[in-house]
Amino acid sequence: MARTFQRPFPSVTKQAQELGERMRLARLRRKLSTVMFAERMGISRETLRRLEAGDPNIALGTYMRALRVLGLDKDIDTIASDDALGRKLQDVAALAATPRPRGSTSRPANTTKGAKDHPPPGKDDGPKA
Repeated sequence: MARTFQRPFPSVTKQAQELGERMRLARLRRKLSTVMFAERMGISRETLRRLEAGDPNIALGTYMRALRVLGLDKDIDTIASDDALGRKLQDVAALAATPRPRGSTSRPANTTKGAKDHPPPGKDDGPKA
């Protein structure tokens, strides 16, 4: 069966290219050649070229190895660590799912509405025939 490839959104493509460029700059700051960097990562130079170009088909594990070789592997832990939007959505969902207590109505608890219509239990209206 042929593998289908869906093109990423343009903003994702741009982010991938910028990540690849940051990886390339990190490699250059450490004065690592493409040959040495690819060898340490266990990938081909062509795969490294694609990674630094922001190819969306590069596996996450390859990025993880690159970060490890660069000494930046702890940076991956900061991704989505402060998920403010997710927490807000979770709070709203929890509030919406919270059941109201039984017997709760929109009327005040000590209302006398309907008291004339229904006598208290055990009371007679008069003599029975």
